[in-house]
Amino acid sequence: MTIQSSQTAFVDRHIGARKQSHIETMLKAIGYDSVDSLVDTAVPDSIRQAKPLELRSALSEVEVLADLRAIAAKNKMAVQLIGQGYYNTVTPPVIMRNILEAPAWYTAYTPYQPEISQGRLEALLNFQTMVSDLTGLPVANASLLDEATAVAEAVLLMRRANKSKTAANGKTVLDADLLPQTIAIVKGRAEALGFEVEVADLAQGLPEGDINGVVLQQPGVSGRVFNHAPVIAAAKERGALVTVAADLLALTLITPPGEQGADIAVGTAQRFGVPLFFGGPHAAYMAVRSGMERTLPGRIVGVSTDNTGLSAYRLALQTREQHIRREKATSNICTAQALLAIVASMYAVYHGPSGLKAIAETVNGHARTLAAALQASGVELAHTSFFDTITVKVPGRASALVALAERDGINLRSIDADHVGISVDETTTADIVARVVAVFGAAPAGDGTDQGSSSDFGFAADTVRGSDFLTHPVFNTHRSETQMLRYIRRLSDRDLALDRTMIPLGSCTMKLNATAEMEAMSWPGFASIHPFAPDSQTEGWRELIGELEADLAEITGYDQVSIQPNAGSQGELAGLLAIRGYHLSRGDEQRTICLIPQSAHGTNAASAVLAGMKVVVVATAPDGTIDHADLTAKIETHKDQLSAIMITYPSTHGVYDADVREVCDAIHAAGGQVYVDGANLNALVGLAQPGKFGGDVSHLNLHKTFCIPHGGGGPGVGPVAAKAHLAPFMPGDANAASHDGTGVPISATRFGSAGVLPISYAYVKLMGGKGLTEATKSALLAANYIASQLNEHYPVLYTGAGDLVAHECILDLRDLTAKTGVTAEDVAKRLIDYGFHAPTLSFPVSGTLMVEPTESEDLAEIDRFINAMISIRAEIDQVAEGTFTLLDSPLRNAPHTAAAVVDSNWDRGYSREQAVFPVAALRQDKYFPPVGRIDGAAGDRNLVCSCPPIESFEDDAADFEEN
Repeated sequence: MTIQSSQTAFVDRHIGARKQSHIETMLKAIGYDSVDSLVDTAVPDSIRQAKPLELRSALSEVEVLADLRAIAAKNKMAVQLIGQGYYNTVTPPVIMRNILEAPAWYTAYTPYQPEISQGRLEALLNFQTMVSDLTGLPVANASLLDEATAVAEAVLLMRRANKSKTAANGKTVLDADLLPQTIAIVKGRAEALGFEVEVADLAQGLPEGDINGVVLQQPGVSGRVFNHAPVIAAAKERGALVTVAADLLALTLITPPGEQGADIAVGTAQRFGVPLFFGGPHAAYMAVRSGMERTLPGRIVGVSTDNTGLSAYRLALQTREQHIRREKATSNICTAQALLAIVASMYAVYHGPSGLKAIAETVNGHARTLAAALQASGVELAHTSFFDTITVKVPGRASALVALAERDGINLRSIDADHVGISVDETTTADIVARVVAVFGAAPAGDGTDQGSSSDFGFAADTVRGSDFLTHPVFNTHRSETQMLRYIRRLSDRDLALDRTMIPLGSCTMKLNATAEMEAMSWPGFASIHPFAPDSQTEGWRELIGELEADLAEITGYDQVSIQPNAGSQGELAGLLAIRGYHLSRGDEQRTICLIPQSAHGTNAASAVLAGMKVVVVATAPDGTIDHADLTAKIETHKDQLSAIMITYPSTHGVYDADVREVCDAIHAAGGQVYVDGANLNALVGLAQPGKFGGDVSHLNLHKTFCIPHGGGGPGVGPVAAKAHLAPFMPGDANAASHDGTGVPISATRFGSAGVLPISYAYVKLMGGKGLTEATKSALLAANYIASQLNEHYPVLYTGAGDLVAHECILDLRDLTAKTGVTAEDVAKRLIDYGFHAPTLSFPVSGTLMVEPTESEDLAEIDRFINAMISIRAEIDQVAEGTFTLLDSPLRNAPHTAAAVVDSNWDRGYSREQAVFPVAALRQDKYFPPVGRIDGAAGDRNLVCSCPPIESFEDDAADFEEN
């Protein structure tokens, strides 16, 4: 007899509508007899791939986890004392288990619908408060991607903000003690944008010439700590702005940049409880002085009020962001590392100011012990003012000493033939210090307790911090694990994430983030590896990355893939810089025009500007396709200057345009390159390959198509895939000694946000080529089912062949709005009362909703959404019929809080039951938003971006004051 496996194939877990009866129900509604016939009609023959994906056969969850364990075992664990911006840290278990590994936190979307995002918004406001307090600057964002790119953003901010007549067009001066990867990233951005960068030892004063901005590091990569106030004052006298890249833990002991006169502070929050992750994801930060907040890149959480006057959080100043300002944006940043910013903020909540300072003092004590032992044995230090890092002078012996330490399981930083760097952290012990001392042949010293008074930290007294920080009750209340656990749970309960409901966002692909895919990322064999560890210790990581890049190349039809870009926006920039490098290599310096369709993602135009290109917009035809007459005219006008076109496929309108090959051919004939935005790859995998139907380069979103969760707005990975002729211009290594013959580095480390790559690796291996193709077909089926069921209630704006859509559809509410005044936003807010996150609001067309169900939702959940939308349409009809006015309708008053419906003064024209139980199923599982509709304009007029004493803290604060 045959014994059947008890395991269900993973593809049957990933795809929601898997029962044959459910598939038949959906097909019948659309009017097709098979999924393949539906796909054959929707997807143009001209782009269909000729053969199935050639990928390894699908593995089971057990097999994938065993595979990942074997790969992780090939990475060698070591004591990481390399530093250079990356440190080992302790993630408190209560945070590891209940945030980093908790789906309530990692499956949440960007908080564009603030009423259902109050928990993560509060955690991000805590992050901003933490950064603002530690840097001494009043406004911080939440957050950026890594320290090196954050510095690049600061440099561009200084260049925009400096209005001095003499300094506005001056050079940017970088301190020679900056992290080397930071210098490489800034130089790469500067080369594309055409401004001068000079690297100088600013401890010796400023160089000659006009200076736009100055960047300092505190502490420097060498570990050196010095008072920046004099050089900052000198820079200000010459009209320059000043940025300080600062270590947050060090700032608990060192005078903050704001108090020294800096305009901007940037850095990373990695050592606040976020694992090394082989380079990322880590939350970077930026804080600015007053007056610069409206040009600050990244997301800013602000405080406003809801429709009852209750304090509430929202994303502030959104009109300054790339998705609205496009080529006039201050940045192309789209993804924030929200989940990691939340982890870092909770680390500060958990430890409080006294705990953080105690950690810093312990770290500093170990560094002083180490320095004293080495000096006592005659070993010379490059500097004697430091926080946690010392640079040791060892003429001609550096390589041998680094190798000796590695044999003892310790990684030191090899700077050059004569210098070794040693960076201690919160995981460093007295035993580790003794082992390092032994490597240098020195005698052991004390434990650090005798290295001076508590105010003598090994750096000058005029650099010791005297101001308080983290004084808000939230950082001084949650000392016990019980309190911490309940605080985390209380915040997560305020939000709607994918663990509770379908998130039908068009263009954002909120599909299943399977537990088996997520499991490996926090294993020490992956999470505890330093990005600059020697290759001999990272065989497993490089094997996983190599396999994933090869699989992505097969899926997309390109010749080479780099996973370095740590966001989709960074992937766009990488692809455009590759195109730029290609043209320059051929002597075509004049090719700087980038054509971008009117409907394109907002990051496209912003990325093109950062790549040194000029954006020319191509009109959209009435049917949503590219206007060919306008395209032809623009090509003819700019044919000698044409660099590229950026197209999204399927289009941003959710349709497979049949003319994509025609567009690609026209661009190639004029000497340009075709950039295919991979945001909608979920509609192509297994069916069509951008690299085969005309694309020269694409970025992909692993946090969409390949199952890395959004984590409240990040983390992201945006690999760039290219044809062979662009391969030489793919991202280079920012930490390499030379970048000659390689592309511009995009992220701080060679493999970007490697820490989340096991998720996508597992997804591809679990699905196999056949499973990935079935997922794409299922996504098409689900989207077309929704379109067919809702079209009579909300017309579907754009369709392709057979009146079908791709993996998403746009519902047009503009006619309903004209007749009744009910807006797409009203519908979005009313969906909250039904327990749903809204679809994408007013993008790419104002007054519409874009819906993407993904392949992971089953028929019952899809029908629940359809029924909610039909029920809401009935309420719109009630407004039209005069049953109640728009202002007194459940639509305009949505969402309804529990407090609102139990208020004895209920005097609305509809019942409490209609307000909160519009369908019977809600009586059993009801989500109540914590706040009502938020007044966004008021929050922008009165900008508050740090923790206020609001209601959620009142009881805790009273207890704190009492104790």
